[in-house]
Amino acid sequence: MTTENSSASGANASTSGTSNEGAFNRFLRVTEIDPRLLGMVGALLLIWLGFHLYGAIVNGFGAFLTPRNLWNLSVQTASIGIMATGMVLVIVTRNIDLSVGSILGFCAIVMGVIQVDILPQYLGLGHPAIWIITVICGLILGAMIGAFHGFLIAYLEIPSFIVTLAGLMVWRGAAFLVARGETISPVDSTFALLGGGPYGAIGSTGSWAVGLVACAVILWMLVKGRKRRETYGFHVRPVWAEVVVAALTCGAVIGAVLLVNAYGWPRGIVRRYAEANNITIPEEGLFISHGFAIPVLILVVVAIGMTILARRTRFGRYVFAIGGNPEAAKLAGINVNMMTVKIYALMGTLAALAGVVSSARLTSATNALGQFDELYVIAAAVIGGTSLAGGVGTIYGAILGALVMQSLQTGMILIGFDSAIQQVVVGVVLAFAVFLDNRYRSARK
Repeated sequence: MTTENSSASGANASTSGTSNEGAFNRFLRVTEIDPRLLGMVGALLLIWLGFHLYGAIVNGFGAFLTPRNLWNLSVQTASIGIMATGMVLVIVTRNIDLSVGSILGFCAIVMGVIQVDILPQYLGLGHPAIWIITVICGLILGAMIGAFHGFLIAYLEIPSFIVTLAGLMVWRGAAFLVARGETISPVDSTFALLGGGPYGAIGSTGSWAVGLVACAVILWMLVKGRKRRETYGFHVRPVWAEVVVAALTCGAVIGAVLLVNAYGWPRGIVRRYAEANNITIPEEGLFISHGFAIPVLILVVVAIGMTILARRTRFGRYVFAIGGNPEAAKLAGINVNMMTVKIYALMGTLAALAGVVSSARLTSATNALGQFDELYVIAAAVIGGTSLAGGVGTIYGAILGALVMQSLQTGMILIGFDSAIQQVVVGVVLAFAVFLDNRYRSARK
């Protein structure tokens, strides 16, 4: 009798709680949309709209919400976003990496020397294998540096803050020594395509192909996920909720395709392209779409790969287990030391990949490349919901955080803010993000 009464009481309480739930909260619960993700998207849209309206009021026109600026913003976000995906795993395990900007700069310098000074002597200038060998060497170098940092942290038990702070100074100085303080340019022409630009994009047709494939994959994943839940008897979302999620995600993809295709090549480049290919330019002009930039596609591939790694593999489960409770992870048989080495090796590889994108975008390698990027990468991960207390973080959140950080920086440049003010704003935003994270975790306890 007592059990029945308590069960009835619990059911009534649950029903009462559901009935008192607001319509918006019920929508989020049924569709399983992450409230923090929605909050970040809302904040991003407010930032974009704010900078656009400010420019419209002060200068008479808004320059932020234009295809040109948003396309450039996506390219500028690529290198920070690539590194932020790795920083999520580092912070989840209760560590930190302050050296990623210096690793980026050092790897970029070494790759510059390889493709400008070394390989042309043996393969000949413009050889098609130059950029491939260069990228492979850069990624291996980044992985070795990261693994070395991980070894010092895991096996010599030096705090990650100290190891990576030392790495920040050591690899920045090493980059200066390798390049002798000089700018290394121009990089290989094919390598330069990895940085974007008119020729470093896939055009309108390629972008539509990517967008349609992405939509097909999204729909397939939703259908497969629903069938898997039904098979194992898990809760299944209502059909209307599945349709809403599919419409939102596919709508975002199609919107991105329309946006990048709305940004055309500059007239001078169009004219040179037409002359080189014997194309007659009509009186109304010739419009050639940029489409998705190659750095953005690299970021998307990295994001997908890192998401699978974090959520679908044993490696990812071990990472979050270590972040949740390192001692329990050790008792469960996880080799925490080797995992730390692997995580930092992965972080170094991603920093080197960001170095590929950054140096290709500038078509040169300089000693200052990647300077202060570590601050933006950490800020992007934290803003994206990665907890400094460990155990919590998402890849897509870090990329959104990178987009927020780059949007702030780009917007402040457009409206003419001094660089000192930009640094102040970044610091305030980072502190505020940590404050919100603490409040969010306290509210969930």
